[in-house]
Amino acid sequence: MRQSNSITKTRKRLLIVLVSIAFLFCLLAGRLFFLQIIKGGFLTSKATEQWYRDIPLKAPRGIIYDSSGEVLADNVVVYTVYIRPNAVKDDDAVASLLSAELSLDRKKVEDMLSQQKSEVTVARQVSAEIADRIENANLAGVYSVAGYKRNYPHGNMLSKVIGFTNIDGEGQNGLEGYYDKYLSGLDGYLYSSADIAGREIEDGTTRYVPAVRGCDMTLTIDASIQSFAESAAVSARLEWGAKSCSAIVMDVNSGAIRAMASYPSYDLNDIPRDDIDLLNLLSKNQLVTDVYEPGSTFKIFTTAAALSNGVTSPESRFYCNGSHIVDGQRIKCWRTIGHGSQSLAEGVKNSCNVVFMNLALSTGTEKLYSCLHDFGFGSKTGIDFFGESSGIMMNESSVKNVDLARIGFGQAVAVTPVQLISGVCAAVNGGTLYTPYFLDSVRGADGSTVYAHSPEVRGNPISSDVSALLREMLVGVVAEGGGSKAGVEGIKIGGKTGTAQKYEDGHVAQGKYVSSFVGFAPADDPKYAVLFIVDEPSGYVYYGSQTAAPYAGRIFSRIADYEGWERSTDKEKQYIDMPEVTGMSAEEAVAVLEAAGLHVDLVGSGKVISTTPAAGIKVAVGDTVLVRLEYDDPPDSS
Repeated sequence: MRQSNSITKTRKRLLIVLVSIAFLFCLLAGRLFFLQIIKGGFLTSKATEQWYRDIPLKAPRGIIYDSSGEVLADNVVVYTVYIRPNAVKDDDAVASLLSAELSLDRKKVEDMLSQQKSEVTVARQVSAEIADRIENANLAGVYSVAGYKRNYPHGNMLSKVIGFTNIDGEGQNGLEGYYDKYLSGLDGYLYSSADIAGREIEDGTTRYVPAVRGCDMTLTIDASIQSFAESAAVSARLEWGAKSCSAIVMDVNSGAIRAMASYPSYDLNDIPRDDIDLLNLLSKNQLVTDVYEPGSTFKIFTTAAALSNGVTSPESRFYCNGSHIVDGQRIKCWRTIGHGSQSLAEGVKNSCNVVFMNLALSTGTEKLYSCLHDFGFGSKTGIDFFGESSGIMMNESSVKNVDLARIGFGQAVAVTPVQLISGVCAAVNGGTLYTPYFLDSVRGADGSTVYAHSPEVRGNPISSDVSALLREMLVGVVAEGGGSKAGVEGIKIGGKTGTAQKYEDGHVAQGKYVSSFVGFAPADDPKYAVLFIVDEPSGYVYYGSQTAAPYAGRIFSRIADYEGWERSTDKEKQYIDMPEVTGMSAEEAVAVLEAAGLHVDLVGSGKVISTTPAAGIKVAVGDTVLVRLEYDDPPDSS
């Protein structure tokens, strides 16, 4: 009996031992499964970090070209300098060298050397010359890796369009940001065996994966035309003391942007990163993002809507006595003495507010709005750029007659500059509205075509017949009307001036105007449209006919010479001495000046106190002169 109990106890002990061994075996197997299968990838990567020295190989960004192959953005080689504290043998020598070569505080470098890290970055974007001197010092634990920094050969040209990258070479704004997916390449790397201190092991394992450069982009921008636009913007701002001056040159028959300039600007190679507010101000492309009241340039679209809806024709007559009463409100014409009886073409040439109030009211809100929407107002153009605005149009159901009348001559509506010039292109090219664009094509690192742009038609707001009538009337504005200063000898140009008061906090900002001119050439077969804007010209000379038109004409003239346009010589300019009209009434002065063949812009009311140009100065017949009257009485629009 005792022997049987002993055997039973022995068996129980053996069973317990076997179960314990099995349990321990299962625990060990589970742990191995966890470490090798579940955590295997993570642990392998951590081990790799200790076994290998990882050297990143930065991919160069793609090059940006203009339409003729001129480089607008490329790369220069720069270096990142770093240390491996465990591999440094002479702390004093390393601190002395790096603080001197990299203009760093010695204490800062010493702190880096004391850090318990396998690798510490000391400086980035170090020039090749400095990196070579550091490398040639042959100090253990100090390394440098080549990378790239963006370079802009033309400095501040197209600064608000091209944009810039951050210190890591990633596109931040402008086209650099918008098309970062094309421009940024694929980084590579170099792995080499290293000991626990991070030192490379001779004859160790090495793995090399080369970087792939980004795609190259060709823009629609023509660097030469861009330089014409930027030169005009700089000169206009200096002449008129304006807040800013801007220009857009667009291909009438495709929407391709040939130039987009704004001044003041900044140097893309010297970005004010330490002043964020200044950087945001200088880098913002207001020609795409901001809206303004267009003034009389908008009369082009009122005319288009009236002609398209059959409410007017070239034979229509209008009468202007200097103002028009709508809903009990008297709305002035910019020429307070009135224009008298005039045809539609004369109304366009004279930029008569009364004519365009009548056209808008005759067309009606529904039909006018329909046409304006067809021209793209109230919606984004779809341009390939960040932050585009839609413009501002009153809710159609809220528009009263007085609002409609003001919309007719470019008030109570706000547009972006790129919207306006896109609409003008459609008005004069036969009636086709295109999506404006910057990017023409993209080529891969192997030279293959990745993307090629085709002009995108957004709609056909007017017929070719109406477009032809508009071209003819707008030619008259430059040949005989307020846009005469945009004229270029031997080149037929059409266009329209605009002068609009600015608003601040919902009220008219006294003495602040946006002056502009938009035109096209050659007028018989338009190729380019130019919009020139002078924001807040100083002094009393603020009409678009005086401030903006001459610079648009300068751009057209330089384009004509650049592209070799044929100039007609059938008409030579005649010059006369500016008549003396000081002290005369507005009516008397206008009669004298118009009899001499001059077009007149009036500022204020009462008697004449000065003229621009002054009496006795040579002036071309058909030119526009400014007559300042004794009482400051600014116009609604011109």
